[in-house]
Amino acid sequence: MAASTTTIGLGITCASNLFTHNSKLSRPSHSPFAVKMAVSVDEKKKTFTLKKSEEAFNIAKELMPGGVNSPVRAFKSVGGQPIIIDSVKGSHMWDIDGNEYIDYVGSWGPAIIGHADDEVLAALAETMKKGTSFGAPCLLENTLAEMVISAVPSIEMVRFVNSGTEACMGVLRLARAFTGRQKILKFEGCYHGHADPFLVKAGSGVATLGLPDSPGVPKAATADTLTAPYNDLETVKALFEANKGEIAAIILEPVVGNSGFIQPNPGFLEALREITKANDSLLIFDEVMTGFRLAYGGAQEYFKITPDLTTLGKIIGGGLPVGAYGGRRDIMEMVAPAGPMYQAGTLSGNPLAMTAGIHTLKRLMQPGSYQHLDKITSVLTQGIIDAGKKAGHAICGGYISGMFGFFFTDGPVYNFEDAKKSDVAKFGRFYRKMLEEGVYFAPSQFEAGFTSLAHTDDDIQQTIAAAEKVLREI
Repeated sequence: MAASTTTIGLGITCASNLFTHNSKLSRPSHSPFAVKMAVSVDEKKKTFTLKKSEEAFNIAKELMPGGVNSPVRAFKSVGGQPIIIDSVKGSHMWDIDGNEYIDYVGSWGPAIIGHADDEVLAALAETMKKGTSFGAPCLLENTLAEMVISAVPSIEMVRFVNSGTEACMGVLRLARAFTGRQKILKFEGCYHGHADPFLVKAGSGVATLGLPDSPGVPKAATADTLTAPYNDLETVKALFEANKGEIAAIILEPVVGNSGFIQPNPGFLEALREITKANDSLLIFDEVMTGFRLAYGGAQEYFKITPDLTTLGKIIGGGLPVGAYGGRRDIMEMVAPAGPMYQAGTLSGNPLAMTAGIHTLKRLMQPGSYQHLDKITSVLTQGIIDAGKKAGHAICGGYISGMFGFFFTDGPVYNFEDAKKSDVAKFGRFYRKMLEEGVYFAPSQFEAGFTSLAHTDDDIQQTIAAAEKVLREI
């Protein structure tokens, strides 16, 4: 997409300039967040450049490890210059060089109704008038808790935290406290945050850097973590047989998003439910990514499998930091102060995250929301796969609702080992050229993509046309 050069006077010196947005997507002038500034715009179109992003990133590398605050943003697995984002609106984003992109990352999932939604921003502005954090109970916590409990089949009580990692830390401690057992079983390529017990064969977060596991994790922290290939029931059964009466829980992404997009085989989730029940173990769905995305009630509603405990994040905060874990009342009543299992957080349940979550979920409840996600994601995914095959590439992929992925391999892809057969060098070339065409995918072959209610048919067709062009070129 073409971009325009903008010079902005803010009374400060900044390494990057801002730019004007497409008028259809720009923030309204009456926005409560509008900042009065003097702007002069050179309307002459320019070619794709990342000069300002490069300058800013070079400075960032002197200030922060690798120049980023989360590793995948550094483009290590795709090569090239990371882009520095200036602003987002709807389904689009703009970098500090003035380049415009159709966005399929959505802040890694939260932006399911689109970025910087006017209703959410207005609600946040009203909430901020009362304060940003109380460190005490507020009514908004009750409202969002009621919405989550009514939506997610497994959740009878919920505890809000500040991130998906924190949610998974809490739910692991709770599962061990409730069962009196120490061992957990996770699946290779499933990511449950960066807590020590989970950094074993943890998928994209580690695969992106080409590291086997993270240094600094004591052997003792992972000694009770068992792993099995995703979709491999025989290994699961063998592990339960070899560790009789010792496994507290199975935890998994019901649809994997951190090895790329990988669906469960028919009967896989049902069998895990049966195995855990037969062994008095708990079944935990990590729905930080799939919650409120595959369906309003998450993957458990979509697949009609009810776990004992569930973790959530991303969407329930509407773009603000949030996490949650919840489940059966008898288990959740072990959490302090109702019970002895301790967990706490300074900003947990803060009014801003609760407000953004409430208004995001209200939008998702409107008729046709998930039908729209299903329609556009189907067309997008099939369009990219068809274009790849027509150009002679090995490619496969899939989608459910507003979540999708594709691999540069013939497939099928059932687990992380299958995903690693992908041509990652080719994905890197594809990725960099798609940036030049104004399309922003996740900068790793091993990450799922996301659509939103803000994506239009035009967005999808432009993306497919760009993919057709790039796949012919590479």
